[in-house]
Amino acid sequence: MGIVGNLNPNQLQFFESEGYLVLESFASTDEIRALRLKMEQLLDQFDCSSRASIFSTKNQQHTTDDHFFESAEKISFFFEEKAFDHDGNLKQPKELSINKVGHALHERDPVFRSFSSSERVSSLLCSLGYKKPVVIQSMYIFKQPGIGGEVVPHQDNSFLYTNPPTCTGLWLALEDATITNGCLWAIPGSHKNGLVRRFIRDEKGVHFDKPSPSYDQKDFVPIEVKAGSLVVIHGDLIHQSFENKSSTSRHAYSLHVVDTDGCRWAEDNWIRRNVEPEPLYAL
Repeated sequence: MGIVGNLNPNQLQFFESEGYLVLESFASTDEIRALRLKMEQLLDQFDCSSRASIFSTKNQQHTTDDHFFESAEKISFFFEEKAFDHDGNLKQPKELSINKVGHALHERDPVFRSFSSSERVSSLLCSLGYKKPVVIQSMYIFKQPGIGGEVVPHQDNSFLYTNPPTCTGLWLALEDATITNGCLWAIPGSHKNGLVRRFIRDEKGVHFDKPSPSYDQKDFVPIEVKAGSLVVIHGDLIHQSFENKSSTSRHAYSLHVVDTDGCRWAEDNWIRRNVEPEPLYAL
Protein backbone atom coordinates (compact mmCIF):
# COMPACT_ATOMS: atom_id res chain seq x y z
CA MET A 1 0.00 0.00 0.00
CA GLY A 2 1.56 3.31 -1.07
CA ILE A 3 1.06 5.61 1.93
CA VAL A 4 2.31 9.19 1.58
CA GLY A 5 2.45 11.64 4.48
CA ASN A 6 -0.04 14.52 4.37
CA LEU A 7 1.46 16.97 6.91
CA ASN A 8 3.54 19.91 5.72
CA PRO A 9 6.83 21.00 7.36
CA ASN A 10 5.18 23.82 9.34
CA GLN A 11 2.61 21.43 10.81
CA LEU A 12 5.30 18.92 11.74
CA GLN A 13 7.42 21.65 13.32
CA PHE A 14 4.45 22.87 15.40
CA PHE A 15 3.66 19.32 16.55
CA GLU A 16 7.28 18.65 17.52
CA SER A 17 7.48 21.98 19.37
CA GLU A 18 4.09 22.10 21.10
CA GLY A 19 3.14 18.42 21.37
CA TYR A 20 -0.23 18.80 19.65
CA LEU A 21 -1.65 19.90 16.31
CA VAL A 22 -5.12 20.97 15.17
CA LEU A 23 -6.18 19.88 11.69
CA GLU A 24 -9.34 21.78 10.78
CA SER A 25 -12.01 20.16 8.57
CA PHE A 26 -10.34 16.75 8.87
CA ALA A 27 -13.76 15.08 8.74
CA SER A 28 -16.63 16.18 6.51
CA THR A 29 -20.11 17.09 7.68
CA ASP A 30 -21.40 13.82 6.18
CA GLU A 31 -18.78 11.77 8.05
CA ILE A 32 -19.64 13.47 11.34
CA ARG A 33 -23.33 12.86 10.74
CA ALA A 34 -22.68 9.18 9.96
CA LEU A 35 -20.60 8.64 13.13
CA ARG A 36 -23.16 10.38 15.34
CA LEU A 37 -26.10 8.55 13.75
CA LYS A 38 -24.39 5.20 14.23
CA MET A 39 -23.77 5.99 17.89
CA GLU A 40 -27.44 6.93 18.30
CA GLN A 41 -28.33 3.50 16.92
CA LEU A 42 -25.87 1.72 19.23
CA LEU A 43 -27.25 3.60 22.21
CA ASP A 44 -30.80 2.77 21.21
CA GLN A 45 -29.89 -0.92 21.14
CA PHE A 46 -28.06 -0.76 24.47
CA ASP A 47 -29.99 -2.28 27.38
CA CYS A 48 -28.98 -0.14 30.35
CA SER A 49 -30.31 -2.75 32.74
CA SER A 50 -27.57 -5.06 31.49
CA ARG A 51 -24.00 -4.94 32.65
CA ALA A 52 -22.25 -1.56 32.48
CA SER A 53 -19.75 0.41 34.56
CA ILE A 54 -19.14 3.94 35.75
CA PHE A 55 -16.07 5.59 34.25
CA SER A 56 -14.09 8.12 36.26
CA THR A 57 -10.54 9.38 35.81
CA LYS A 58 -10.55 10.58 39.41
CA ASN A 59 -11.35 7.12 40.81
CA GLN A 60 -10.00 4.94 38.03
CA GLN A 61 -8.41 2.35 40.33
CA HIS A 62 -11.73 1.82 42.10
CA THR A 63 -14.08 1.83 39.10
CA THR A 64 -11.99 -0.52 36.94
CA ASP A 65 -13.53 -4.00 36.73
CA ASP A 66 -13.86 -6.97 34.37
CA HIS A 67 -16.34 -5.02 32.23
CA PHE A 68 -13.62 -2.43 31.66
CA PHE A 69 -10.91 -5.01 30.91
CA GLU A 70 -13.12 -6.95 28.49
CA SER A 71 -14.02 -3.76 26.61
CA ALA A 72 -10.59 -3.79 24.93
CA GLU A 73 -12.05 -5.98 22.18
CA LYS A 74 -15.73 -5.01 22.47
CA ILE A 75 -18.17 -2.12 22.20
CA SER A 76 -18.93 -1.39 25.85
CA PHE A 77 -20.85 1.40 27.58
CA PHE A 78 -19.69 3.41 30.60
CA PHE A 79 -21.87 5.72 32.65
CA GLU A 80 -21.09 9.14 34.09
CA GLU A 81 -20.47 9.22 37.84
CA LYS A 82 -23.25 11.78 38.30
CA ALA A 83 -25.80 9.91 36.19
CA PHE A 84 -27.36 8.10 39.18
CA ASP A 85 -29.35 9.22 42.20
CA HIS A 86 -28.75 7.97 45.76
CA ASP A 87 -30.90 4.91 45.08
CA GLY A 88 -28.85 3.93 42.04
CA ASN A 89 -31.45 4.99 39.47
CA LEU A 90 -30.64 7.03 36.38
CA LYS A 91 -31.56 10.68 36.80
CA GLN A 92 -32.00 11.26 33.06
CA PRO A 93 -32.42 9.18 29.87
CA LYS A 94 -29.63 6.72 29.10
CA GLU A 95 -28.49 8.72 26.05
CA LEU A 96 -27.70 11.62 28.43
CA SER A 97 -26.11 9.37 31.05
CA ILE A 98 -23.27 7.67 29.17
CA ASN A 99 -19.71 8.94 29.67
CA LYS A 100 -18.17 7.00 26.82
CA VAL A 101 -18.37 3.93 24.59
CA GLY A 102 -15.22 1.89 23.98
CA HIS A 103 -12.78 0.47 23.32
CA ALA A 104 -13.06 -1.41 19.99
CA LEU A 105 -15.47 0.67 17.90
CA HIS A 106 -12.73 0.88 15.27
CA GLU A 107 -12.84 -2.92 14.88
CA ARG A 108 -16.40 -3.92 15.71
CA ASP A 109 -18.45 -1.34 13.84
CA PRO A 110 -18.15 -0.74 10.08
CA VAL A 111 -18.92 3.01 10.23
CA PHE A 112 -16.29 3.70 12.87
CA ARG A 113 -13.86 1.28 11.21
CA SER A 114 -14.20 3.12 7.90
CA PHE A 115 -13.08 6.41 9.42
CA SER A 116 -10.41 4.87 11.68
CA SER A 117 -8.71 2.99 8.84
CA SER A 118 -9.11 5.73 6.23
CA GLU A 119 -6.25 6.78 3.99
CA ARG A 120 -6.31 10.24 5.64
CA VAL A 121 -5.57 8.70 9.04
CA SER A 122 -2.85 6.45 7.61
CA SER A 123 -1.23 9.37 5.74
CA LEU A 124 -1.20 11.41 8.94
CA LEU A 125 0.52 8.59 10.82
CA CYS A 126 3.00 8.15 7.99
CA SER A 127 3.91 11.84 8.37
CA LEU A 128 4.57 11.23 12.06
CA GLY A 129 6.99 8.40 11.25
CA TYR A 130 4.86 5.33 11.96
CA LYS A 131 6.06 2.20 10.16
CA LYS A 132 3.45 -0.38 11.19
CA PRO A 133 0.75 1.40 13.23
CA VAL A 134 -2.22 -0.18 14.95
CA VAL A 135 -5.25 1.49 16.51
CA ILE A 136 -5.06 0.05 20.02
CA GLN A 137 -8.26 1.63 21.34
CA SER A 138 -11.15 3.86 20.32
CA MET A 139 -13.67 5.81 22.34
CA TYR A 140 -16.80 7.80 21.64
CA ILE A 141 -16.84 10.47 24.35
CA PHE A 142 -20.07 12.34 25.12
CA LYS A 143 -19.12 15.01 27.67
CA GLN A 144 -22.77 15.20 28.64
CA PRO A 145 -24.41 18.57 29.38
CA GLY A 146 -24.42 19.34 33.09
CA ILE A 147 -22.77 16.08 34.20
CA GLY A 148 -19.91 15.52 31.74
CA GLY A 149 -17.06 14.48 34.01
CA GLU A 150 -13.64 16.04 34.41
CA VAL A 151 -10.66 14.28 32.82
CA VAL A 152 -7.68 14.93 35.06
CA PRO A 153 -4.23 15.87 33.70
CA HIS A 154 -2.59 12.84 32.11
CA GLN A 155 -0.35 11.51 29.36
CA ASP A 156 -1.62 8.88 26.93
CA ASN A 157 1.66 6.94 27.07
CA SER A 158 0.90 6.21 30.74
CA PHE A 159 -1.95 3.91 29.73
CA LEU A 160 -0.79 2.56 26.37
CA TYR A 161 2.93 2.03 26.80
CA THR A 162 5.35 0.62 24.27
CA ASN A 163 9.12 0.43 24.62
CA PRO A 164 10.15 2.85 23.25
CA PRO A 165 6.96 4.96 23.72
CA THR A 166 4.97 5.44 20.50
CA CYS A 167 1.39 6.38 21.44
CA THR A 168 -0.37 9.22 19.61
CA GLY A 169 -3.93 10.36 20.32
CA LEU A 170 -6.27 11.39 17.50
CA TRP A 171 -9.23 13.35 18.89
CA LEU A 172 -11.98 14.16 16.42
CA ALA A 173 -14.49 16.83 17.43
CA LEU A 174 -18.01 15.75 16.46
CA GLU A 175 -19.40 18.98 17.91
CA ASP A 176 -17.80 22.36 18.51
CA ALA A 177 -15.54 22.08 21.58
CA THR A 178 -15.32 25.27 23.64
CA ILE A 179 -14.16 26.36 27.08
CA THR A 180 -17.85 26.43 28.06
CA ASN A 181 -18.64 22.79 27.20
CA GLY A 182 -15.37 21.18 28.24
CA CYS A 183 -12.76 21.42 25.47
CA LEU A 184 -9.29 19.95 25.74
CA TRP A 185 -6.57 21.87 27.60
CA ALA A 186 -2.84 21.15 27.28
CA ILE A 187 0.55 22.33 28.53
CA PRO A 188 2.37 23.23 25.30
CA GLY A 189 5.79 21.61 25.05
CA SER A 190 5.23 19.38 28.09
CA HIS A 191 5.88 16.28 25.96
CA LYS A 192 9.57 17.20 25.92
CA ASN A 193 9.86 16.32 29.61
CA GLY A 194 9.09 12.66 28.94
CA LEU A 195 6.74 10.20 30.62
CA VAL A 196 5.90 10.98 34.24
CA ARG A 197 4.25 7.73 35.38
CA ARG A 198 2.60 4.56 34.15
CA PHE A 199 -0.78 2.93 34.72
CA ILE A 200 -0.01 -0.69 35.57
CA ARG A 201 -2.16 -3.82 35.54
CA ASP A 202 -0.96 -6.62 37.81
CA GLU A 203 -2.29 -9.19 40.28
CA LYS A 204 -3.63 -6.36 42.46
CA GLY A 205 -5.70 -4.86 39.64
CA VAL A 206 -4.70 -1.50 38.15
CA HIS A 207 -2.74 1.36 39.71
CA PHE A 208 -0.26 4.08 38.87
CA ASP A 209 3.37 3.37 39.66
CA LYS A 210 3.90 6.90 41.01
CA PRO A 211 1.68 9.65 42.46
CA SER A 212 0.49 12.38 40.15
CA PRO A 213 2.59 15.53 40.04
CA SER A 214 0.82 18.78 40.80
CA TYR A 215 0.33 21.06 37.81
CA ASP A 216 -0.10 24.81 37.66
CA GLN A 217 -3.36 25.50 35.85
CA LYS A 218 -1.86 28.71 34.47
CA ASP A 219 0.39 26.55 32.27
CA PHE A 220 -2.56 25.00 30.40
CA VAL A 221 -3.99 26.51 27.22
CA PRO A 222 -7.47 25.72 25.84
CA ILE A 223 -7.76 23.90 22.51
CA GLU A 224 -11.10 25.16 21.21
CA VAL A 225 -12.02 23.57 17.88
CA LYS A 226 -14.91 23.38 15.45
CA ALA A 227 -16.72 20.13 14.65
CA GLY A 228 -14.71 18.15 12.11
CA SER A 229 -11.36 19.26 13.49
CA LEU A 230 -8.82 16.62 14.52
CA VAL A 231 -6.50 17.25 17.45
CA VAL A 232 -3.28 15.21 17.20
CA ILE A 233 -1.83 14.60 20.68
CA HIS A 234 1.72 13.46 21.45
CA GLY A 235 1.74 10.52 23.87
CA ASP A 236 3.74 12.47 26.47
CA LEU A 237 1.70 15.71 26.28
CA ILE A 238 0.05 16.70 29.56
CA HIS A 239 -3.61 17.37 28.77
CA GLN A 240 -6.98 17.46 30.50
CA SER A 241 -10.57 18.64 30.22
CA PHE A 242 -12.92 20.11 32.80
CA GLU A 243 -16.46 19.21 33.77
CA ASN A 244 -19.12 20.23 31.30
CA LYS A 245 -21.43 22.43 33.32
CA SER A 246 -23.10 23.88 30.23
CA SER A 247 -26.36 22.88 28.57
CA THR A 248 -24.63 21.60 25.40
CA SER A 249 -22.83 18.30 24.88
CA ARG A 250 -19.32 17.93 23.44
CA HIS A 251 -19.20 14.69 21.47
CA ALA A 252 -15.82 13.43 20.23
CA TYR A 253 -14.37 10.29 18.69
CA SER A 254 -10.92 9.42 19.98
CA LEU A 255 -8.36 6.97 18.62
CA HIS A 256 -5.06 5.93 20.16
CA VAL A 257 -2.38 4.54 17.91
CA VAL A 258 0.90 2.76 18.68
CA ASP A 259 3.61 1.44 16.41
CA THR A 260 4.45 -2.26 16.22
CA ASP A 261 7.70 -1.90 14.30
CA GLY A 262 10.85 -1.65 16.40
CA CYS A 263 9.02 -1.42 19.71
CA ARG A 264 7.37 -3.73 22.22
CA TRP A 265 3.86 -3.57 23.74
CA ALA A 266 4.18 -3.65 27.54
CA GLU A 267 2.65 -6.76 29.07
CA ASP A 268 1.56 -4.83 32.16
CA ASN A 269 -0.65 -2.40 30.18
CA TRP A 270 -4.35 -2.56 31.06
CA ILE A 271 -5.20 -3.78 27.54
CA ARG A 272 -4.52 -7.49 27.11
CA ARG A 273 -5.91 -8.64 23.82
CA ASN A 274 -6.80 -12.18 22.77
CA VAL A 275 -6.32 -11.30 19.09
CA GLU A 276 -3.50 -9.10 17.83
CA PRO A 277 -4.75 -5.91 16.13
CA GLU A 278 -4.35 -5.55 12.38
CA PRO A 279 -1.84 -2.86 11.29
CA LEU A 280 -3.26 0.02 9.25
CA TYR A 281 -0.29 -0.41 6.90
CA ALA A 282 3.28 -1.70 6.89
CA LEU A 283 6.20 0.20 5.35
